[in-house]
Amino acid sequence: MLRRLLCLVAVLFLAGGFAAPARAATGSCLTTGGGPACLVWTGKVVRVGDGDTVLVDIAGDGTGNPRWIRLINAQAMELTVYSGIPSRRRGECHAVAAAARFEQLVRAGGGVVRLTAQNAASSSRNRPLRSVQVRLNGSWHDVGEDLLRRGLALWQPFKGEWAWNATYRVAQQRAARDGLNLFDTDTCGSGPAQAARLTAVVNYDAPGPDEQNLNGEWVRIDNGSGTAVALGGWWVRDSALRRYTFRAGTAVPAHGSVFVHVGKGTDTATHKYWGQTAPVFDNPTGDEQALGDGGYLFDPRGDLRAWMQYP
Repeated sequence: MLRRLLCLVAVLFLAGGFAAPARAATGSCLTTGGGPACLVWTGKVVRVGDGDTVLVDIAGDGTGNPRWIRLINAQAMELTVYSGIPSRRRGECHAVAAAARFEQLVRAGGGVVRLTAQNAASSSRNRPLRSVQVRLNGSWHDVGEDLLRRGLALWQPFKGEWAWNATYRVAQQRAARDGLNLFDTDTCGSGPAQAARLTAVVNYDAPGPDEQNLNGEWVRIDNGSGTAVALGGWWVRDSALRRYTFRAGTAVPAHGSVFVHVGKGTDTATHKYWGQTAPVFDNPTGDEQALGDGGYLFDPRGDLRAWMQYP
């Protein structure tokens, strides 16, 4: 009898009938009901910080202290001026739009969120890593997936929280296919060499152990046009916050390439060195964890001009 009662409580909780207890319940990680089991909490949003961070008063935790929650596997562009008043926010191109979309979803869901994670201890900069879901028209809607599908965030896999990777990877691929927001190469305004045919290639698997051959990991920027493109002030990044900014005087030759190697070295005209002390690009796994990453080239205005998502 007790077992049946506990099952009924869990079902009602997942349907939105009860607030989460102090100790997390269990349920599906995904809004579709598939994937591995996750820990599940509910809470009330106090404030959206930016496009991938939200302040939540978690139900049943015995405190009145809200916690900053970091979205799992989604990385929005960075704000430089944070404010609870949307009109006062400033930041990199697409950062304000991502925060606004997050707020719109939270308001539509009445401020109530469902949080899921495979591991309660998963965190980023002392913020719990959680999938954040809002209830729309009777169903849970995944905020991270929404932002990725709209091209308002980059897919950022975490090894310990992989349940969302396959879904999020496809969401970003579709945003890129449709040229949405980040993947619209002149959203932020017509940038330098806007007509240049630039592409990015990531060599994520260096010969031998990646940790022992950092410069075997690289991003290559190819110029398919007949005119050299000056790259001073442009920058490349992975899905995390790491970035390499090209110095003034750097150019990718007509029908040529420039390499950015992950490790240390002496720059030449076409080979640059990021100076990292550990590998940057995760190798894809090809299993249910669906790990991968991407390399992204931004111009000085903040437009994403070339990219490679893998696998």
